[in-house]
Amino acid sequence: MRKLIVCSLLTALVMVSACTEEPQPDKNAQNQPAQAEAVVQSSAKPENNKDDSFVLVKGGAFANKKSSYYGKDTKLPDFYIGKYEVTQEEWVNVMGSNPSQFNGGKLPVEMVSWYDVIEYCNARSVKEGLKPYYSVDKNTKDPNNKSEHDQLKWTVTINEGANGYRLPTEAEWEYAASGGQKSESFTYSGSNNVNEVAWYWRNAGDKYLEGDWTWPAIENNHDATKTIGIKKPNELGLYDMTGNVREWCWDWYVGQDVPQGAMRVVKGGGWIGDIGSAVSAFRGKFEPNGFGPDQGFRLVRGE
Repeated sequence: MRKLIVCSLLTALVMVSACTEEPQPDKNAQNQPAQAEAVVQSSAKPENNKDDSFVLVKGGAFANKKSSYYGKDTKLPDFYIGKYEVTQEEWVNVMGSNPSQFNGGKLPVEMVSWYDVIEYCNARSVKEGLKPYYSVDKNTKDPNNKSEHDQLKWTVTINEGANGYRLPTEAEWEYAASGGQKSESFTYSGSNNVNEVAWYWRNAGDKYLEGDWTWPAIENNHDATKTIGIKKPNELGLYDMTGNVREWCWDWYVGQDVPQGAMRVVKGGGWIGDIGSAVSAFRGKFEPNGFGPDQGFRLVRGE
């Protein structure tokens, strides 16, 4: 089953990577240390922050003109979002074991399903004395889950008013990735040059890859996840919202290509993917019980 899920992931990525146009890489950017142990910290002081690993995102309407929400009535309240993707060190401190394919404390955790992440959110909340944001009923099949491949189908509901950790909604994720009220309308999170802000299939290995996306080329190049916080942050001081690992969101994916309730939303693209999936407005999808070596997440809390 594990091989099936990963193979399905790779098949989807091949489709996304077709027919994309890319900017020329910054050669100096490609030579940054991939596995540096020190995490690059933002020079900006967090404002009114609960924790210096979280950034306060001021709410409002979408300012990024390239966002799929721009010009719509969607307005968000203030919220806090993780400055970085959740690391393996953070995962192990809460869950006790490391599911990741690539090992390193400051690497993003991966090989985690949507259900795994929900459990992490609640477990970390309890560990830190917060009220868990989710109620999880593992014995009742979720009637809204229409997936043919998800054998778990746990019923997960929200505890209104809880102050614990949670996943971002798709709108919250895209708003933060797009720069919030400080947006400069970049295509990717923090730049129009993907190589400045993202680890993706061309630059995530031994050398910068040319030509078309192929899995053998990626394997031979030893592509992998990279230490959090190395690339340039976006306008809000958030790192790796483009590339490195794809990030789970709370929402069911809604689109004409799949029935509603079959897949959850993933955003940002990952080290395996091409630039098409790295665009902040791109809407990815994955089975909630699926996992892969480029599938991770970051946390959100209310103000």
